[in-house]
Amino acid sequence: MAAITAAMVGELRAKTDAPMMECKKALTEAEGNMERAEEILRVKLGSKASKAASRVTAEGVVASYIDGGVGSLVEVNCETDFVTKNDDFIAFANKLAKLVAEANPADVAALSALPLDDGTVETVRAGLIGKIGENMSIRRFQRFETSAKVTSYLHGTRIGVVVEFDAADHQVGKDVAMHIAAMKPVSLSVDQVPADLIEKERSVASQKAAESGKPADIVTKMVEGSVQKFLKEVSLLNQPFVKNDKQTVEQMLQSVGASVKAFTMFIVGEGIEKKQDDFAAEVAAQVAAAKQA
Repeated sequence: MAAITAAMVGELRAKTDAPMMECKKALTEAEGNMERAEEILRVKLGSKASKAASRVTAEGVVASYIDGGVGSLVEVNCETDFVTKNDDFIAFANKLAKLVAEANPADVAALSALPLDDGTVETVRAGLIGKIGENMSIRRFQRFETSAKVTSYLHGTRIGVVVEFDAADHQVGKDVAMHIAAMKPVSLSVDQVPADLIEKERSVASQKAAESGKPADIVTKMVEGSVQKFLKEVSLLNQPFVKNDKQTVEQMLQSVGASVKAFTMFIVGEGIEKKQDDFAAEVAAQVAAAKQA
């Protein structure tokens, strides 16, 4: 068998981007045959991707892409915060944002099948899983295409906002996008607040008002007052503008002859149940396994 040299390992790593030790193992198994070693690595990386697929991905990044009147927002998840700082992972998310804007896929499945680099989005994702060793998933995306204007704001890589707006000054859109990231409205206007959220707030307000011991007619007014206050707090146009809380966002827009048509905000991991490890149980399992060994 040919000796496995550092140069051979380096060459295989350059071709596959796999970890050094994995490259050395593959070359050893292939008895120094570079092509065979590449095949072995493809199988191993695919195997790693399969093993990782069942693990929860509650961390991740949000990426955006803007080109004229087209904009996109993409959330890509991983398992740990550590991977969110990985250059390859970040580059993957940025490529997806551009791909969404340019190709307009119908859903995540359609996006996954699109060509990317030397394969498809899905093969690139699987390769990253094999290289980094963590599960990764494309959670969601949103695309805007308008004759008006589109802008985005990223707060680090965890909160992303895209806004469709109409204004003479592009900075107005930027300011609104930043406001959305800070104040997190759930809708553009009061009449767009989801009915289930309103009912939930009404239920909470009713319970609190009932405990006050006041007459029924007063309780009804208290509940309605609480609901109306809630609606103003969660609708963008009614929120106090972060750069000048003496006026609402709607008043600020009117003062400069601007309008907001729509927006989307992604917060990484929002709504995903993150696995909580039971350290004591983990130690007990390790001890039990050691006794059986």
